[in-house]
Amino acid sequence: MIQIKSAREIGAMRRAGAVTGQALRAARRMVAPGVTTEQIDSVVRETIQKAGAVPSFLQYRGFPASACVSVGEEVIHGIPGPRVLREGDIVSVDAGAYLDGFHGDAAATFPVGRVSEEALKLIRETRTCFYKGLAAAREGARVSDISHAVQQHAEANGFSVVRAFTGHGVGAQLHEDPDVPNFGPPGRGPRLLPGMTLAIEPMVNAGGFAVRVLSDGWTVVTRDGRLSAHYEHTVLITRGEPERLTAWQEEE
Repeated sequence: MIQIKSAREIGAMRRAGAVTGQALRAARRMVAPGVTTEQIDSVVRETIQKAGAVPSFLQYRGFPASACVSVGEEVIHGIPGPRVLREGDIVSVDAGAYLDGFHGDAAATFPVGRVSEEALKLIRETRTCFYKGLAAAREGARVSDISHAVQQHAEANGFSVVRAFTGHGVGAQLHEDPDVPNFGPPGRGPRLLPGMTLAIEPMVNAGGFAVRVLSDGWTVVTRDGRLSAHYEHTVLITRGEPERLTAWQEEE
């Protein structure tokens, strides 16, 4: 069932979203050749805890870290560890903060030093896919209007969108109804209403859309080994412009 948030609940989600944005900003500052993915996870955890919040992902369904840190062909759910980032890598950081009974959820992909033109384009257009989806997230539209806008932009740029994993509602639970796919025809699914809060999160592959899960049970990689990028915000549907509850300063 889709939860419509009250004014009080939206206030709490703005606070959780602000902490989530701070964590992503701290992670962005850490990204450099020579840094390990567990160092990025540590700064995300410390930032969230210092703000008085709890990392949403830590032990969520058994996930062992505070952030998902996915490198190169890893799409989502990368487990932080001793892996060292190298010049030319791209790395996706997905983080969430739980505060006052509600979650924020956001992600972005960053270049590590100098990267290929293809990697830069993938990062840039994945972010643009999000904003195409955001523009469709208006009162009275349907969920699949978001999905269609994301898919159209990704494919117009020669990329594909992951179909096995989707965006979702977010609120008191990290994952709520409805699912928000990154593909499909417009005009389908639940109608968007003020007070709905959605994690809109394009996952875009340089090659084909097929993915597989590694033996660790978490890490999702592209089946063809090509690069993947991820961009996400928690979005509030309003009577006017949709609001990014997890906006963070460095992306402006």
